[in-house]
Amino acid sequence: MDFKSFIRDVPNFPKEGVVFKDITLLLQNPITLNETANALLKLLDGQKIDKVVGMESRGFIFGPMLAERLNAGFVPVRKPGKLPSKRISETYNLEYGTDTLEIHLDAIEKGDKVLIHDDVMATGGTANAACKLVEKLGGEIVQCNFLIELTFLNGVSKIKDYPVKSLLKY
Repeated sequence: MDFKSFIRDVPNFPKEGVVFKDITLLLQNPITLNETANALLKLLDGQKIDKVVGMESRGFIFGPMLAERLNAGFVPVRKPGKLPSKRISETYNLEYGTDTLEIHLDAIEKGDKVLIHDDVMATGGTANAACKLVEKLGGEIVQCNFLIELTFLNGVSKIKDYPVKSLLKY
């Protein structure tokens, strides 16, 4: 399937000079939605996964779909103040400032085989923070999976210690 034909470029969103990769056309069609989830699953080459970790908020789209297909649990990684139970956090640098992600303390068990999933790999800060959170809890990162990788931003360099696969590259 030509997945790129369902990705729309939106110039100057969310700010001037940025070309946003809009996946809503891909999501609104049940056939492309299912085919995309299946294609992301194939990137794992049959590896055993115990937990799929998805980052807020676009990692919440395909992350649970992958978890269901893998017979694995889904773990949301969220911005501060969104998780109700005991949690740990990881702060990371942005181009201008910092951001923080959190995960529940009981979300990952020691030795869990973990897939990190997000829909877009841009600068790599979010994925790197999620990897650190999983490792603090004793999880083993099997792979980092992305629907879209923006290669010109070289975000993969921040998670170079892990296998990384992307369905689409721009």
